[in-house]
Amino acid sequence: MTILTELFDQITDRKTAPKEGSYTNYLFNHGLDKILKKVGEETTEVVIAAKNNDNAELTSELADLTYHILVLLAQQGLTPEDIAHELEKREGKLSVTKDRKPIDEL
Repeated sequence: MTILTELFDQITDRKTAPKEGSYTNYLFNHGLDKILKKVGEETTEVVIAAKNNDNAELTSELADLTYHILVLLAQQGLTPEDIAHELEKREGKLSVTKDRKPIDEL
């Protein structure tokens, strides 16, 4: 079992068996909007850390984002395996589409 699997299992356990004082339960209790707000905040912090070229900060912020994404998955009834299956479906496919804007126009 990987740490991500263990963490996701702990998150889903908190959803079904809440533990008083748990930050994970705080997020579940406040619902999707709160979880999405945290995902957005952590995403911004990842961008800033990367722009600052600070790998220690980037690693920390990526860990925070990963945790909040796992909470979002649990909230929505999805699993990391759902993401893995989607990535497997995409494996080997070209990522160029006729409607895709050049990256410098984003």
